[in-house]
This record gives sequence, C-alpha cells and structure tokens, in this order.
Amino acid sequence: SLLCSAILSSYLLGERLNLLGKLGCMLSLVGSTVMVIHAPEDEEVTTLDEMLSKLKEPGFLAYGAILLAICFLLIFYLAPRYGQNNILIYLTICSVIGAFSVSSVKGLGIAIKGFFAGQPVLQHPLTWILVITLVASITTQINYLNKSLDIFNTSLVFPIYYVLFTTIVITTSIILFKEWVTMTVVDIIGTVCGFLTIILGVFLLHAFKDLDVSLGNLPQVLQCGQQVPVTRDDKNILIEVDNSSIAPEDKPKVFMI
Repeated sequence: SLLCSAILSSYLLGERLNLLGKLGCMLSLVGSTVMVIHAPEDEEVTTLDEMLSKLKEPGFLAYGAILLAICFLLIFYLAPRYGQNNILIYLTICSVIGAFSVSSVKGLGIAIKGFFAGQPVLQHPLTWILVITLVASITTQINYLNKSLDIFNTSLVFPIYYVLFTTIVITTSIILFKEWVTMTVVDIIGTVCGFLTIILGVFLLHAFKDLDVSLGNLPQVLQCGQQVPVTRDDKNILIEVDNSSIAPEDKPKVFMI
C-alpha cells in the first residue's frame, strides 16, 4: 500500500516523487519486511469467551479509554481548527481508531472460524459488538482518510498514516495479546530496528519532497549545491544594516518597501 500509493500517485495524479522519495518508499518496505521476520507469534485465542476475557482486562480497558479520549479530542476540538493545515490531525484519528478495527477483526476472525465449526457464535453478544465496532471504526477511518487525501499529497498521506497506524497496532498487540512476552532479545531489536527504518523512510519522503532530485540530474544537483553562493535579498541586507550597532555616518541608507 505504501509503495504503490506513492508511486501511482506520482504517475497517475501528477504528484511529484523525487529520488529521495523513492528511496524513502524502499526503506519503508525494507523496514516492514524486517518487522515481519522478527514479529512475535500470535497468542492462541480460539473462542469468543477467551477473546472477551482479554478485552475485559483492566489494562486494555484503560488503554481503550485513553484512545477514545484522544479520538474525541481530535475530532471535536483539534480537527475543526487545525485539520486543514496539519496533516497529522486526520491521520492520527484514523490511526487511533485503527486499534479498535484491528481488535474487532481479530475477534470476528475467531467468530467466523467458530461459525463454520458449528459453534453458536451468532447468539454470543460479543459477535455483534465486534461487528458494530468494526463498521463504526472503518467508516470513521475512511471518512478522515479521504479528507486528508483531499487536502494533502497522496505520497505523503499514506507513509505517515502507515507509521502512525503501525505504532498503534504494535501497542495494541502488546497490551491485548501480550505477544512480546515470549520474544527473544534478537527479535525485539530486529522489530525496533525495522520500525526505525520505516520512520527514516517516511522522513526522507516528507522532508525532501520539494527538491528536484532524480537519478539523471543527481551529479548536477550535488555540484550546484557545492558551488552556488548564498544569495541574500534586500530585506536581509536591510535588516543587517538596521541592526548593526556601528554604522558609518557617511554611509547612505536606502529603505525599500
């Protein structure tokens, strides 16, 4: 999703994706691969009753309450004021809601397996709670993701959303399923390094998006960057003259508007 959206938006929507942006996409892909290799294995949860017991744990209830508070704060206070100018507002809403959608998908997957195994999952109230939660969370995510895509560059929206969403999913996995308890030190280091690689890739994609850098003009860009002197406009020169403590009396001063 990250790689395809950035590249296709460049070719189909006319959005710029320079050499550093493509390198950022590749780094994010490499980081994702490293995370998958070192990812913890799922704790075995086979029934809806086991899933319900995990959802009712105090740690996850407190975590869910914090996420809901953050989400309401973003939706009702920050989004109307700063959503049009700050790319993180809408994407944070999508990512925070993603914690509930991932948990709902996990539970519904168990319910579907139980349904085909002949278990009375349709009579279990957790099944319908998960369905309602999944529909509400996905609808909210689509709404705010589309708002973000209408305002900001597609090649920036998806990588930043990927990092935020992955962070929330990892945190939810730690708290709900406790998947990191059985991980070795090597796997923990590999997962963290993979995630940092993703962040580095997103930084390259975002920080240098306005530079006209390609594989063909890379030598010229590097050469120009070393030889071109720093140019100062009249405003900077005026500020320097105006702020100088010692100025010759006979030196004329020209003020321009």
